[in-house]
Amino acid sequence: MELLSALSLGDLALSFSRVPLFPVFDLSYFIVSILYLKYEPGAVELSRRHPMASWLCAMLHCFGSYILADLLLGEPLIDYFSNNSSVLLATAVWYLIFFCPLDLFYKCVCFLPVKLIFVAMKEVVRVRKIAVGIHHAHHHYHHGWFIMIATGWVKGSGVALMSNVEQLLRGVWKPETNEILHMSFPTKASLYGAILFTLQQTRWLPVSKASLIFIFTMFMVSFKVFLTATHSHSSPFDVLEGYICPVLFGTAPGGNHHHDNHGGTHGGSYGGGGPGSPHSALPAKSKEELSEGSRKKKTKKAD
Repeated sequence: MELLSALSLGDLALSFSRVPLFPVFDLSYFIVSILYLKYEPGAVELSRRHPMASWLCAMLHCFGSYILADLLLGEPLIDYFSNNSSVLLATAVWYLIFFCPLDLFYKCVCFLPVKLIFVAMKEVVRVRKIAVGIHHAHHHYHHGWFIMIATGWVKGSGVALMSNVEQLLRGVWKPETNEILHMSFPTKASLYGAILFTLQQTRWLPVSKASLIFIFTMFMVSFKVFLTATHSHSSPFDVLEGYICPVLFGTAPGGNHHHDNHGGTHGGSYGGGGPGSPHSALPAKSKEELSEGSRKKKTKKAD
């Protein structure tokens, strides 16, 4: 009984919530973020021709969530760049991934067992950022539920939400690919997590913040590692949304599938897993659409 008491969830969660993120977890976050930047079409060529633009894209991948949260709260957008240690660490990761001789660093971090460890550690950072963002917003707006949810959401998925800005730095403009239209699993999970942490912050959810951080982190780590290991681009929310969304919001005439380049695996299509999904009505896709969809799926894993 004493052993069970010593290993209680409350003590474990409290200890887990006090684990410092810098430098180990932040390093993993930077590695995964910049790793998927390299997957972007033309990113390697950009780094050779315009290294400054490539570096700015890398910084957006690493710190985009902080920039977007500061924008929402009316704070200086470059405030986080005063953290010299983090910026230098992210810059070192960018240089090693793009310019390391023989691509040795890139090959090491791409090795699946190693990559899964980094992905898991990145999700730890994501959940902590959501919790910190909501606490920060609550400090300024005690009763602003929507502000807290929005701040926590962008803290968890700001990189994906700023993807079009990052594309502009690479000379690409594809507004139809924005994250609001095609939400990935991390973006949806960050939104739902922001709602849960807001309820906890406003005392509507009877659970300690440390316990919620621990439980939600285990959820994010488990699913993200599984999706990465199986190279899956689906979402665990698809089946539930397939049943609930048609009831609450109806179904668009003719379905939404022809607007979604991801074959209904993301939130852009309600009925991905629901009853009576009109898969037979899917129009045939050209080779260009299929290749564009495959490239987009690769970049979806970045968050």
